[in-house]
Amino acid sequence: MIFPPQILSLIFVAFVIIYFLSSAIKILKEYERGVVFRLGRIIPVKGPGLVIIWPIIDKLVRVSLRTVTMDVPPQDVITKDNVSVKVNAVVYFRVMEPIKAITEVEDFYFATSQIAQTTLRSVIGQTQLDEVLSKRDQVNAELQKIIDFQTEPWGIKVTAVEVKNVDLPQEILRAIARQAEAERERRAKIIHADGEFQAAQKLADAAQIIATQPTALQLRFMQTLTEISSEKNSTVIFPIPLDLIKPFLKTDQE
Repeated sequence: MIFPPQILSLIFVAFVIIYFLSSAIKILKEYERGVVFRLGRIIPVKGPGLVIIWPIIDKLVRVSLRTVTMDVPPQDVITKDNVSVKVNAVVYFRVMEPIKAITEVEDFYFATSQIAQTTLRSVIGQTQLDEVLSKRDQVNAELQKIIDFQTEPWGIKVTAVEVKNVDLPQEILRAIARQAEAERERRAKIIHADGEFQAAQKLADAAQIIATQPTALQLRFMQTLTEISSEKNSTVIFPIPLDLIKPFLKTDQE
């Protein structure tokens, strides 16, 4: 079937119009911005919403402004006290200046990932193992500060860096377990000794009171007998005060 030249011309014109419209009309979402190169030169950022560009002479690059969650692969690091560990982390960042993110670095996502990996190895390598385990907030703050400083020229803002996991060798884990056990034993001995000291102090205070008030000793004797009598015992031990036998002791000595 052969179409007349007029119909072919109309089809060609319709195709050109559709191609022009599809190439010229862009719709950017609320979280997207468009970096437009017009004949190779940057023009003001477009979006969000409906954006119209000139086909062929304009090139639009979409940039997302949402926060990106980037996982840092596990890194083999030797800490400051010569302990080999494997550390991984997560980095949260977002694009603040789309033009810089496109023009200042070839691939800002890959570049940020590489900066995060090298910074993680550097910071952990300058930190002792105990600080990595117990002062995690300080390590995270230091990582965030360094990575954010290095990515700032690219229009990238690093909002947070978190060390997720620290894998330790088995011998280090056993050493930490022994240290924790020794620490618990030390605390138990200190608590026991402190209890003995407090008991001795109370006994000394009681002895001073009884020394000034002899009647208190008799009352203690009676209370002890009351406690013994409440039990079903066949034998009752009755303590004799030394004051009762002192005259006999003096007679024997004479």
